[in-house]
Amino acid sequence: MAVTRTTAPPSPDGTHPGVAGLDDVEVGLPGLRAWLAAQREAGVGRTTLARRAAGARGFTAWAHREGYLAADAGARLVAPRRQRKLPSVLRQDQADEVMSASAAGARELDPVALRDHAVVELLYATGVRVSELCGLDVTDLDLGGRVARVFGKGGRERVVPFGVPAAAAVATWLDQGRPSLVRADSPRALLLGTRGGRLHPSAVRRIVQGVTTAVPGADGLSPHGLRHSAATHLLEGGADLRSVQELLGHATLSTTQLYTHVTVERLKAIHDRTHPRSR
Repeated sequence: MAVTRTTAPPSPDGTHPGVAGLDDVEVGLPGLRAWLAAQREAGVGRTTLARRAAGARGFTAWAHREGYLAADAGARLVAPRRQRKLPSVLRQDQADEVMSASAAGARELDPVALRDHAVVELLYATGVRVSELCGLDVTDLDLGGRVARVFGKGGRERVVPFGVPAAAAVATWLDQGRPSLVRADSPRALLLGTRGGRLHPSAVRRIVQGVTTAVPGADGLSPHGLRHSAATHLLEGGADLRSVQELLGHATLSTTQLYTHVTVERLKAIHDRTHPRSR
């Protein structure tokens, strides 16, 4: 059965609401599949296809409910999955350069520069989310044991380790930087803004973007990019997937597995560049 203007009320522009090009399509499952296939051959992206398929399913459900269609064929229509983009990550040498640039800024012992260095080191060392970093209190860190207690999505608590450079950056910030920014009404936040309040995620984004401008190829990296980089470098160094899942606070392993694709892509790039019979 074709969906035409005599079959169901069209929208004012003559098409069915939210379903591009669905007029005059045979609204059985083969017709709907052919409609999607034609769009895919025309170069329509996966995200757009998924959105249009969802619109078609909504329309056929409505048309069936209102009696315009004898059966709801759209209920069985499966669209291509949205393509998951590989995260942007730093190479390990670029990460070293970012940390070095941050450390150079902190050598003057300016309180803000000390804080910014602690921010960058902790983000890369722990792989925590920006919100998790900003939510840390002074008492959440054990500098001697080099671990932090983090509260993630849904209030889930986990303990994450960090290395010697991050511990040193935080210790210097606490000793020589934080006292200069703390106010009488300041919270127990580990990281403070210039007015003495808890550091805001937007400020962390500016900090990371500012320090990465000094490193070729890293310009404009987001804090999430440092999280991606930490996960990728852990896997490249031999960490198992379950451990990285626990470190990052992912609810499911499938989310962590995205980083394995990054490491495979890097291996392929190295192979193509270096192996004598790669081409």
